[in-house]
Amino acid sequence: MSDSLKRRSFLNRLSLGLSTALLAPLNSMSNSIKNSINPQDTNVNPIKSIKPLGFQWETQDPFLFCVHHEDKFPQGNELMGPAQTHFKGRHMGDDFIIKDGFRMYHGKTVPGFPGHPHRGFETITVVREGLVDHADSLGAAGRYGNGDVQWMTAGKGVQHSEMFPLLKADKENPMELFQIWLNLPKKNKMVNPHFKMLWKEDIQRYTYTDGNKNVSSVEVIAGKLGNIKAPTPPPDSWAADPKNEVGVWNIKMPANAVFLLPKASDGINRTAYFYEGNSLFVAGQEIPKYSAIELVANVDITIRSTAETSILILQGRPIGEVVIQYGPFVMNTKEEINQAFEDYHQTKFGGWPWPKYDQVHARNKGRFAKHADGRLEEKA
Repeated sequence: MSDSLKRRSFLNRLSLGLSTALLAPLNSMSNSIKNSINPQDTNVNPIKSIKPLGFQWETQDPFLFCVHHEDKFPQGNELMGPAQTHFKGRHMGDDFIIKDGFRMYHGKTVPGFPGHPHRGFETITVVREGLVDHADSLGAAGRYGNGDVQWMTAGKGVQHSEMFPLLKADKENPMELFQIWLNLPKKNKMVNPHFKMLWKEDIQRYTYTDGNKNVSSVEVIAGKLGNIKAPTPPPDSWAADPKNEVGVWNIKMPANAVFLLPKASDGINRTAYFYEGNSLFVAGQEIPKYSAIELVANVDITIRSTAETSILILQGRPIGEVVIQYGPFVMNTKEEINQAFEDYHQTKFGGWPWPKYDQVHARNKGRFAKHADGRLEEKA
């Protein structure tokens, strides 16, 4: 098989592994619970739809999709992967079915996603638990997790790897993260690649205390909530313009708490992902666990928990452009997708300056980010 065909075959598999549901928002919504709403009428139900969540979560423009990874990885071996005994019965290199509590994804030694290309959008990786090792075609690298967020603008093209090293040899290595794809407008699709770390120490929290003195806490990852503003996003992001009201908020509610989600402007898309907890009441309506709730954004909405609850909010002004997607490339026309393939085949978006495509860093390395310009950030 020629190198070109091998690469195209890999990208075909990658498209299934990373973005099967990317175009789901464009499909029929006949399976959802729909309500016809005049957003100016505050007496009507502000819930537009309720849908069950799967592995990949349907999103609204300007987002492309969100994936919730949750794996109970075992003890790590000398290579920072699971023992070989865990490999039996898996489709190694394309392992997306939970077995023994975890998946290997595209990893064959260490779980994760070996070097692969992106163009035309951004990845926001929110690691709630566990660690991720980053390496890319620009020579940048990092290790982050346990509350950190990496925000990467792929722009005109970059290869990167996202591996999940199992650093603990004496106990399990649980992992939970969200990877969110945020689209870039046409004018920014070919900007230079860039990544930024939002370290957990720098992510502020908005708190809301209800009438019974229950305190809900919100990680403000993007945008502004009340008087709390998120760290500055990358400069070419759709989120960089406050008028776009991009919000990525992770809400934690104790049992029997009430939280008021404040309204946004007209024309904003807003979805709440109820991913942890037993049941939830939104605007008085009971929501089944592990559900996505598409909301009218320009009204205040009351949320009530029945148990400890976690909700991810994604909101933003839609870009409103045609989306043409093939695997790891998201552009505006088929011709631009074809050009992305040609450019990748010719340049590899800078090549791969690392010994392995499933690059992991030294076991004793702490949290760090080495940027393409040589700038180094290190955390405890």
